[in-house]
Order: sequence, then structure tokens, then C-alpha cells
Amino acid sequence: MILRNLSIPLLIVTCTVSLIWWAFPEGLSTARTWGIVLGWAGCGLLLASLLLMLRETWLAQRLGGLERMYQWHHWTGTTAYVVLLAHPLVLAADVWPDSRLLAWQTLSPFSQGWPIWAGWLSLLFLMLGLAATFIMRIPYQIWRLLHFGLGVGVLLGLVHLALLGISEPILPIFGLAISFLGWRLIRDDFGLAARPYVVGSVKSVAEGIVEISLKPLADPTAITPGQFVLVAFLGQTFRDCGEFHPFTVSSIGANHEICIAVKALGDCTRHIQSVEPGVMVRVHGAFGTFLADRPAKPQFWVAGGIGIMPFLALLRAGPVNQPTTLLYLYRTEVDAAFLHELQVIAKGDRLISLKALATGDKAPDLDSLLPDTQGFLNYECYLCGPPGMVAAFRKDLHNRGVTPHQIHFEKFEFR
Repeated sequence: MILRNLSIPLLIVTCTVSLIWWAFPEGLSTARTWGIVLGWAGCGLLLASLLLMLRETWLAQRLGGLERMYQWHHWTGTTAYVVLLAHPLVLAADVWPDSRLLAWQTLSPFSQGWPIWAGWLSLLFLMLGLAATFIMRIPYQIWRLLHFGLGVGVLLGLVHLALLGISEPILPIFGLAISFLGWRLIRDDFGLAARPYVVGSVKSVAEGIVEISLKPLADPTAITPGQFVLVAFLGQTFRDCGEFHPFTVSSIGANHEICIAVKALGDCTRHIQSVEPGVMVRVHGAFGTFLADRPAKPQFWVAGGIGIMPFLALLRAGPVNQPTTLLYLYRTEVDAAFLHELQVIAKGDRLISLKALATGDKAPDLDSLLPDTQGFLNYECYLCGPPGMVAAFRKDLHNRGVTPHQIHFEKFEFR
């Protein structure tokens, strides 16, 4: 566990330090040395950021999960932009005491031509890509186009170095950057890594929620309860969806058939509500470590709405091995997907305690739902649902003395 938690920081440090060590300048002033070091540090951070955007199951398993990779991907890309922005400023500061004109010429593309133009264009595309990261409400296709600017910015940055006459280690870095970008585009975005499935059945389980069974047409993907997959519905009817969507697997059948529950939250998921048996799909994954490696301690599960899916998959797979309290929150009875099934499971398993509550449109009263501080001393807490609900429960659990390593949660925001 410790090694997995350190895997991404070690990867980032290795990429950054190795480039600085390889290209460390000698015999220069302190400011100019720092300016060059910042440039190479930014290159290393961007290279690590490109690697962390890959959606590969084996890579996600070794690096602690896809969500963790994306969090570090965003942080590393942002840090790289700040570092690279400081790079030309520090170089200009080196000559500022002697000549302000020379300092300006160091920064100005009009005086040094294409090498500096490529550098500033690289920063511009990086800025566009990062802006898309923090603007969450723009349409996905626009976000995707802007975020693609990160890759363009990386390549322009390498062109900037090549135009300055730096040949090593540019060629190996350029090769790795092209490989990572091509890997992501072909295997992930175009679906080469996904496997063919077909829709077997569609069942309405609540208002605006359907459970869809998917049957493999080739070697099935390996999935454990609590994980999610990326699914793309194919055919002329579903072409407007345009990308893979994450869906938690709600059950795993004996013949490797899987079920996913789809809630109508946007244009594409509303469209999927009308899917019919026989529609071809592509399934990429599985991902997620949310319910993996659970310690042999009492469990406290909190599910909000569609967040019941990972817990349902685990309960459908067999009886639990430790005392488990499941708090299931939903707005109204018509929104309570699988409530009757959960009640049947809880009735037949003495280790399961189910608390189901309709909250309406108001935030639930956490004090009335959670036990006192002593009741949580030996519990592991698992949260899945809307971000606001998860944040509220994390805060309240923390105030009750629950340590961060006892609280587990997973998001599906991959922008």
C-alpha cells in the first residue's frame, strides 16, 4: 500500500530529476542556471503528466487507480505550466541589471524569431489546455478540443528546444511524447483497447435509471465488484454520444455478462435510456480500487442515489464477512433504485444493517444519521454519491474523530 501511494510521486520525481541531471548547465551565472533548470523541470513534469493521462488497466493498478492518476495529471500539468512560465522570466532577469533592452529581447519573439515564437506558442496552448481543466461546465467536445492543446503545447515546447539547437535529450523526449499521445488517442479515445460486447437486456429500475446487461463477444474483461468500466454505445443511433462514459458495474454474471446502471444526467445518458437489445458496445476497463483490499473491520457504507451501484455489486457477489451498515439516501421513493432487492439481501444476512431514507430536495441531517464518535472508532467508511454529499459526510466524519485513512471515496470526474 505504501509503495503504491508513493508510485506516482516517485515517477514524477524520476522524470523531472533525470532530465535536470542529464542537461544540467555548467559555468553559467546562478540566474541563467536556474532559468535552464526550470525549463528542463517543466519538460519532465509534462512528460509525467502525459503518462498519467493513459487509461490502461495494468498501469492504473500499479499507480493506485485511474482517479488518482487523473488528480496527479492535473496537478503535474498545472505545476509544469507555472514552472515553464517562470523559465523565460528568470532568463530575462539574468541580464536585467546590465541591460533592460537585452532583457526584453530575451523574451520577445520579434527579436529572436521562430525559436522564441515556438516557446510562447507552447505556453499559450498549455494555458488553453489548463483552462479547460478548470472550466467544468463547458460541453465535453469543446473541453476535449481545448484539452488537446496540452499535447500540442508539449510538442511545440520540444520544437522550441530543437530550434535553439539542442539535440539531446530532445529526440528521446520527443519520441516518448509522441508515443504517449498516440497511445492515448488510438488505444483509449479510438477504443483499440476496448472489447466488444452486445446489449442483452434493458430494465427500468427507477425513474430515469435503467440497468443494462452486456454480453461479451470475445474474451471478456476482468472485473471485480465495485469497479467501473468505460462504455461506448455504437451504431448510427448513438453516434452523438461521441465518447466513452464511466459506469459502475452493478453485477457480474457466471458467463462474464456484466450489468451497468445508467442514470439520465445529460444528453447522452438520457439517450441511452432508450437503448435496445442487440446494440453493439465497446467496454474498456475495468478500473477502480474503491472497495478493493477492505480490511477485516466493521464497515460503514454511505450511498447517495446512483452511488449505490458499487455496494450493490459487492452484495450481489455474496455475503459480507464483517458487520456492515449501509446508509442508502435517495430523493423520493421513485428514485430508490434496487431498494426492494437491498431489503431482501439485508433481511437474509445478519451482518447487514440497511438504513434507507428519502431526503427530498433538502440536505440530510447528518447528526441524526450517524452514530456518536465512539461508534466509529473501529469502522472503515466508504462513501459514494454526489460530490456535495461525499464532501459533507467526509467533513462530519472527520469532526467525529474518524481519521482520513478510514474514509474511502471515489469520483468519476475525468476531465
